Amino acid sequence: MKFTAHTLLAAAVAVAGIAGGSAHAQDVRPQGRNQGVKNVVLVHGAFADGSGWRGVYDELTKDGYKVTIVQNPLTSLADDVAATQRALDRLDGPAILVGHSWGGTVITEAGVNPKVAGLVYVSALSPDAGETTAQQYEGFTTPPEFVLDTHSDGFGFVKAENFKAGFAADVGDADAAFMRDSQVPINMSAFGTKLQHAAWRTKPSWAVIATEDRAFDQAMLQHMARRAGATITTTAGSHAVYLTRAGVVSDVIADAAEGASSVAN
Repeated sequence: MKFTAHTLLAAAVAVAGIAGGSAHAQDVRPQGRNQGVKNVVLVHGAFADGSGWRGVYDELTKDGYKVTIVQNPLTSLADDVAATQRALDRLDGPAILVGHSWGGTVITEAGVNPKVAGLVYVSALSPDAGETTAQQYEGFTTPPEFVLDTHSDGFGFVKAENFKAGFAADVGDADAAFMRDSQVPINMSAFGTKLQHAAWRTKPSWAVIATEDRAFDQAMLQHMARRAGATITTTAGSHAVYLTRAGVVSDVIADAAEGASSVAN
């Protein structure tokens, strides 16, 4: 059976109100600035794996950050949170925790770990405690380009013929085809799991929103980021913004490393 992402995920009820946030635009990282927090943990989303972070990894490690990339099993929220906690447990100091798409739900739950100094949401979900990921879609319209194909075992893929338009519109044809054919399916029941914690309520947050994202309604992305009180950066890019705008994303992570350090001090 094939359904739109909105049909599959908008399993409904209320979404909490919007809190204030701020917006800024940034493209170039100043050289030689104080890094603050030195550790960064990158958490990928559904239908992908950690390899898409390579450009962000290269930018950050070049500037002296220690970067860890989580490989989510995408079998349940609990399993993905456990994978992220294992990555945090290996660190010798505070970290910026970064999530793309579904990875935003993961970092929202895992981010209460005392090693997490700040959160960065990259075109990402950010439910509140007691909410499900599916509830975030209520009242918004998922773009028609993003269509999921859910199989009888409950795992979903992005429909192959929609993958480039819905997930990776600004990725070259060959790379988008590879991403399409190497998709990691997610257990769709994960979207119905209520979160126990919302780390953004106690940790400083930043958000990158891609203006040509066709996986989420733009109003939905803005709503979630503002409710979390995140400092928002908007940039041209598709849902694969973590790959195609690696410089912008790494700039925001570096901002978070500085900002979280300032808050801690």
